[in-house]
Amino acid sequence: MAVDLSPIDKDLLENIAGLHGMPNGAFNVRKNGKLVERNNSANVTIETNDQGGLEVKVKDNAKRETIFVPVILTKVGMVDTVYNNFHIGRGANVEIIAGCGIHNDEHKTTQHDGIHSFYCGEGSYTKYIEKHYGNGAADGTRILNPQTKVVLEKNAICEMEMSQIGGVTSTIRESNITIGQGAKLIITEKLMTEGNQTATSNMKIELVGNGSSVQVISRSVAKDHSQQVFNPLVTGNAKCSGHVQCDSIIMGKAKVKSIPAIEAAHEDAQLVHEAAIGKIAGDQLVKLMTLGLSEEEAEAQILDDFLS
Repeated sequence: MAVDLSPIDKDLLENIAGLHGMPNGAFNVRKNGKLVERNNSANVTIETNDQGGLEVKVKDNAKRETIFVPVILTKVGMVDTVYNNFHIGRGANVEIIAGCGIHNDEHKTTQHDGIHSFYCGEGSYTKYIEKHYGNGAADGTRILNPQTKVVLEKNAICEMEMSQIGGVTSTIRESNITIGQGAKLIITEKLMTEGNQTATSNMKIELVGNGSSVQVISRSVAKDHSQQVFNPLVTGNAKCSGHVQCDSIIMGKAKVKSIPAIEAAHEDAQLVHEAAIGKIAGDQLVKLMTLGLSEEEAEAQILDDFLS
């Protein structure tokens, strides 16, 4: 069934999920708390659960499946909360493209709280891409508060790319992850704040199986008077390895607080953390300006490369 999308809808879907209309395969598009359109594939079923969210099930050994589950909000003043559960079968290989876009043109608050749980079966591979984006001409408030729970079973691999690409007034992200035997997690966070925007990311990652590993990479740019807080905690309870890296560029009168932490409860846990906060290097600007770029263009190029 064809869906008549407004120009605003199309802009939001393109920015958060790269979509131009409805995709092929398995997908669920949600707007203002209601279903727009849904489709299943041979190996993926999407159903509404008891909480009004999604129950996404991927069959064992399914290969090269792509699932789109974007959410857009254009109704000003609403608070949308959704509970989505993803069940990835043993040996499956899947890419999940999510994200939320908010359009708010009025002096009110629009908010989306996405609560996602991932259960990744033995030997599975999951790539999860989530983008947050807001727009609108007025000074309306756009709030996004995601909560993410991940359980990785034996030898499962999960890559998570979570980014905030602009226009979000306030966000508090909560991530709780358990990593089993031989399983591997890679998390990449990318964040841009400006004006008076605020962003907080809290992570609790527990390595519970021998041979488990995690890599956390956080990159952010804070402009104007915006404020950011990064609070990742990695706990090693087995023979495991973990690396946490937080890098931030600060501009104007912004504030950034980075608090990477590691805890070991096993003698063979190998954990490392590092953090760096600083301004754009002057020699980088000069080098690009000698190539013909203006100072503003050079600055934009550096920030784009840093967050890419």
